[in-house]
Amino acid sequence: MTQPAGWRSGRVVAAHGRHCWIEDETGARRLCHPRGKKNLPVLGDLVWWQGSADEGSIEQIQPRRNLLYRQDEYRSKSFAANLDQALLLLAADPVFSERQLNRALIAARAAQIDLLLALNKQDLGAAFEAAWERLEPYRRMGQTVLALSLENGSGLAALQQRLEGRVTLVLGPSGTGKSTLINHLIPTAKASTGAVSRALNSGRHTTTSSTWYWLDAQRQSALIDSPGFQEFGLHHLQPQELAQLMPDVHAHCGDCRFYNCTHLHEPGCAVRAAVGQGLSEQRYRLYTELHQELSSAARF
Repeated sequence: MTQPAGWRSGRVVAAHGRHCWIEDETGARRLCHPRGKKNLPVLGDLVWWQGSADEGSIEQIQPRRNLLYRQDEYRSKSFAANLDQALLLLAADPVFSERQLNRALIAARAAQIDLLLALNKQDLGAAFEAAWERLEPYRRMGQTVLALSLENGSGLAALQQRLEGRVTLVLGPSGTGKSTLINHLIPTAKASTGAVSRALNSGRHTTTSSTWYWLDAQRQSALIDSPGFQEFGLHHLQPQELAQLMPDVHAHCGDCRFYNCTHLHEPGCAVRAAVGQGLSEQRYRLYTELHQELSSAARF
């Protein structure tokens, strides 16, 4: 896209409502506000902007490579763009939710974003082994899962290698060690978060925004911390897309009698025949629950 005269290119590195931090090509950051009320930028967006006094205005969002959604009570909302991968940090304790895990896998696959899983608290011994066993079906279908102990640093070097040269969104339920991980990798994160919060937290806003951190001086590797994130949004998907977004379900779809099989009730369904014979009952149950959810969700 040709750069419009008088406009500058920048990246959204923090956002909350109509307040955004834009980082320009030199690494300098400026508080900006989008023009109009439609097409609000999200974290990671590349935008065209113009300076005005000590702030700036966002003129246009540049085309996105990909887009992830978060879920609220009613629908999916755009959340972060132009990601290379997402890191979902789980832990042996507290017990992780497979519902949240599966929604993350589906949402990332739909957006063509790699999802990396890391299981923390390897130092807990038996509890870790039980959690690791729960993740066996995901490893079987090709999902990368890293063992990690932020308590003693085990596995941290292997994780850091997978972050190099990539923009990574870090997600994790409360208690998994996400803040500890961020502080291990970015010692200045607390100070940076405080500065961003003071700038974005104007008026009555409560800052729950995600924040962009560079891991290297060359600005090639980045982490996005996402406080307040609860669940990936799926309501932008159609129910007929679901099977192809679940690799272990999709592996059997080509053998169904009908090309438009929903894998719920049709005769000759190879997916239903595979339940307990290569497809776990838990994964098939998840498929049926999500299919029902997406079928009844209001479209937008």
